[in-house]
Amino acid sequence: MDMQNGIGSPRVKYPLSMRILHWIRAVIILGLIWSGWYMTELPETTPMETFDLFYPNHKQFGVLVWLLALVHLTIRYRNRRILPQTPSGLHGWEKALSHAVHYSIIALTLLVPLLGYGMSSTFTQSDGVPFFFFGEVPEILPKNDNVYEVFDMLHKYSAYVLLGLIVLHVAGALKHRWQDSGGETDVLPRML
Repeated sequence: MDMQNGIGSPRVKYPLSMRILHWIRAVIILGLIWSGWYMTELPETTPMETFDLFYPNHKQFGVLVWLLALVHLTIRYRNRRILPQTPSGLHGWEKALSHAVHYSIIALTLLVPLLGYGMSSTFTQSDGVPFFFFGEVPEILPKNDNVYEVFDMLHKYSAYVLLGLIVLHVAGALKHRWQDSGGETDVLPRML
């Protein structure tokens, strides 16, 4: 067995930094999707304090997800030689689907926040994009409510696509966990 790259060994794990980052990002992304649904469905009669709680936090956690995606890519690149390999026991279509889902999730964790930034930056009534204790992220796009509508639609639908891919990712991990527990294709322990 080649323990260095994980071939033939389901016990090889991702580096601790990647595992921690994976679960932090998962929690934040699911929280952002939920808060996005919740806050956009609030009636106009909702007290302003509620809007003031949800919208700025949604924006700053979106910026955080984008930054964490960059950190993830950096760690992944630096550790590329020791990352677990795709299990050889997977069918060709499973390997292709797994790669497509993973790369799409990575791409969307970069794209969805950028589209949200585009929304805020172009909205004429935007109150800016806060980022915790660091102040405001500069809004560099010109204000234009027509462009805002495009960013709004793209942000919304790309978030739905991201959620669908997350469901597919979880379903795949659980399928292999339940059907192949302890076998080579049981990949869940790699991320625990």
